[in-house]
Amino acid sequence: MDVVFGVDVGTSSTKGVVVDTAGRILGEAVRGHVVDRPRPGHVEMDAHVWWDEFVSLAAELLGRDDITVRAVGVSGMGPCTLLVDGAGEPVRPAVLYGVDTRAEEQITRLNEELGADAVFRRCGSALSSQAVGPKLAWIREREPEAWAHARRLLMPASWLVQRLTGAYVLDLHSASQCTPLFDIQEQCWIPEWAEYIAPGIELPPLRWPGEEAGRVSRPVAGIPAGTPVIVGTIDAWSEAVSVGGHGVGDLMLMYGTTMFLVNTVDRLLTSPSMWSTVGALPGTRCLAGGMATSGAVTDWLGHLFGGVGPGVLFGEAAASPPGANGLVMLPYFAGERTPVMDPDARGVIAGLTLRHTRGDLMRAALEATAYGVRHNVETMLAAGADIRRIVAVGGGTRGGLWPRIVSDVTGLEQIVARTTIGASYGAAFLAAGLIGRPNITAWNPAESVVRPDRATAPVYDRRFTQYRALYENTTAVTHALARDQDTDPAQHALP
Repeated sequence: MDVVFGVDVGTSSTKGVVVDTAGRILGEAVRGHVVDRPRPGHVEMDAHVWWDEFVSLAAELLGRDDITVRAVGVSGMGPCTLLVDGAGEPVRPAVLYGVDTRAEEQITRLNEELGADAVFRRCGSALSSQAVGPKLAWIREREPEAWAHARRLLMPASWLVQRLTGAYVLDLHSASQCTPLFDIQEQCWIPEWAEYIAPGIELPPLRWPGEEAGRVSRPVAGIPAGTPVIVGTIDAWSEAVSVGGHGVGDLMLMYGTTMFLVNTVDRLLTSPSMWSTVGALPGTRCLAGGMATSGAVTDWLGHLFGGVGPGVLFGEAAASPPGANGLVMLPYFAGERTPVMDPDARGVIAGLTLRHTRGDLMRAALEATAYGVRHNVETMLAAGADIRRIVAVGGGTRGGLWPRIVSDVTGLEQIVARTTIGASYGAAFLAAGLIGRPNITAWNPAESVVRPDRATAPVYDRRFTQYRALYENTTAVTHALARDQDTDPAQHALP
């Protein structure tokens, strides 16, 4: 039986899936991992873990005599900053995407030196913690020994491609998040800015995510030599592909460790508090946003409550009424990305009393994510976004409570497809394009629609107003606390 193998490297795990050419899942597996947080604002990971997990998943899922792997798809969290030497070995751990906020000083300086308006005009996005360029500058300035050995720039998907095929390549979408190194209009690198920020780094050739990057150079755990491998892309865009949420007018909501929103548009749209990117498929563009935490907050609560499982916590949250019995939470536990763009924001829980329960706190966390989605959607619409259809994907869609809360808070319907495992399935679909002409609607049809309960609108409209006011009225304090956290040595030992 001919199959494709899809793997996605996420923030909290690496997932693998084996799919036949009709889109049926024959096997799936997960390898959990944790990121490193050596100090507040720094979020890193050893890239060798990604490769080891890829091999482990392949060994588990492909060890069958009745299947033949015809193509491999890859995707991963991003944009990440992984520098490797001339032999392709990492010179330091990979610096992760917008949850890593170390490069604020470099952002400020590059805005002054290059011109914030010029960056926005050429790149389509303002410099922020999501951008790769300032993180390259940080490594060059703060870790000159590592920089001296750095020759190439990789991300999780392109790291797997390099290990599998030897090819050095990056997809156009990932490149479009390498601000200020990429020209969003011309869809190419900006050589003079790249040389200014990252001298000596050879930037990769650019291709579309579903194109062939190369062929497996030697057998790997059930994957024969000569098997084609796609270029791959960042996980959120692979997630959108996995549920058919990548057409013009589609908005994909990714329910994961972080929440991501991708609206595919027919023309370049820009907003100073969102990201304008190249899409996953040729000819497409996107207006995108991402929250720094979402599922990460619910995981944190489970840990605080002694390792209580998500099933118990979600059940208790369902028993708490809309509005969480008078609680409002700001989910800015790792700063915030869009549309707040504030790396020094911090989490806040307002309204606590002695009568509040564990379920109330869990519901407040889910509602906080929903308020963040509403804030992002309103910002997108103000920028001219065309949102005709919303598709939900990711582990957070299971059980239905979280998407239901998001629909109630936003007043928007969401389509949930039959398969919601996400980016690994999207990577498999893109890989299937190397051996045939798959159709994602046939692979993964819509299964249900989440509709808002209009009766909840009054309480959620009121809470959303309070949510917005809470950030504005606590910023001075939370920023001061963030500075204390950054300078207090005791904070550096936190997990």
